[in-house]
Amino acid sequence: MHIQKGIKFLLHKRKPGDTQNLSIRMRVTMRGKSPIDFPTGHNIDLNDWDSDNQCALRSAPDAAEINRTIDEWKAIMNEIFARYELLEKRIPTYQELKDLFNDMSGRESKSATMAKNKLPATEVDLFVIFDEFIETVSKQNQWAHTTVVKFRSLERHLKEYDEHITFKTLDEAKLSGFTDFLQKKNLVNTTVAKYIAFFRWFLRWSSQKGLYKGNLHETFKPKMKGTSVESKEIIFCTQEEIKKLQDCQFSKMQRTLEYVRDMFLFCCFTGLRYSDAAKLKKDDIKNGVIHIVTRKTNEALQIELNKHSQAILDKYKDFPTKDNTALPVLSNVKANLYLKTIGQMCGLDEPTKIVYYKGNVRHDEVYPKWALLTTHCARRTFVITALQLGIPAEIIMKWTGHSDYDSMKPYIKIVDKLKEDAMTKFDNI
Repeated sequence: MHIQKGIKFLLHKRKPGDTQNLSIRMRVTMRGKSPIDFPTGHNIDLNDWDSDNQCALRSAPDAAEINRTIDEWKAIMNEIFARYELLEKRIPTYQELKDLFNDMSGRESKSATMAKNKLPATEVDLFVIFDEFIETVSKQNQWAHTTVVKFRSLERHLKEYDEHITFKTLDEAKLSGFTDFLQKKNLVNTTVAKYIAFFRWFLRWSSQKGLYKGNLHETFKPKMKGTSVESKEIIFCTQEEIKKLQDCQFSKMQRTLEYVRDMFLFCCFTGLRYSDAAKLKKDDIKNGVIHIVTRKTNEALQIELNKHSQAILDKYKDFPTKDNTALPVLSNVKANLYLKTIGQMCGLDEPTKIVYYKGNVRHDEVYPKWALLTTHCARRTFVITALQLGIPAEIIMKWTGHSDYDSMKPYIKIVDKLKEDAMTKFDNI
């Protein structure tokens, strides 16, 4: 479903004629409802505000910090609406918006947290330190917004499990209980395992800072079905399906679909993540080589172009794009939606089985391939195609930035299975 909404950043005047020290607020509206405002905590003079672009002028004091907050808050609110559109499939209440936004943005102050728990500060240090951990490590590692959202979600689950939890009360039984708690929330095992890995990261960081005296970050490793590297589900496009995508023709009214198709194919032929392809500038490509620092791992990569990726770049060589990007860019959420439409148009309807576990219960579900298409499938397609072509894994890792050989095992397993299936075709001769 589509929710008609608006997200704007406005200046609040206490009285008519005010021009100085005006509060910046995020105003959220939904059709048929009164607007709701979220104070950003930033103030600015009217002369330093760009009302057309709803941001601080570069010359304004603290402009970088103000505009970073605006970008982050807008992204969080769009993520919340996307959840309700794609998962909940309903219009949220304003209270639901407010509660989820407060959780995801960390707006709730430390003093408010302590007051809500009605405990001395020493007994709620874990959550205070968790906030510090997110703030510090996200800046050091240049986390993507989605990573911050995942850690805020973990924090929300942990508070729901035990809002009085402290480092002193944390032991293996407590963490086992938290694991069971997550599984009872009907989460798949891979998601639960990811949350536990995130929490162990937090404990490791706290231990290095001398804040946590235990060793659960080293010893607590629960075994859950379906979470091993070998059991990882990998959705990819075959070479025949790539050809179908390449041959697909779009009308003038379907230009947006064509942009998404071309970006997807570009990732299929370069191995770039969608986030990196989306920020790729024309100036990042020199003498047939892409030079880029990845957004997720902050790693410098050099990726040689082939005739397919070069042809896509040539197609948009003179195309006007925002920020001089090499290709037209849509948000990842919209691209994932359009990919499914494109997959249907191209007849990518091979029945594809997904296996996952919730606790000890195995679930098998079958979907047409198009229903499972996401932007990340392109990167997986690149790896599997390269392995099928006989390119050594060590070279592929140089292109993709995979840090260890273990991360390549699921792909190698798939290629080995494809070879085995291909050999059986001789039996029919």
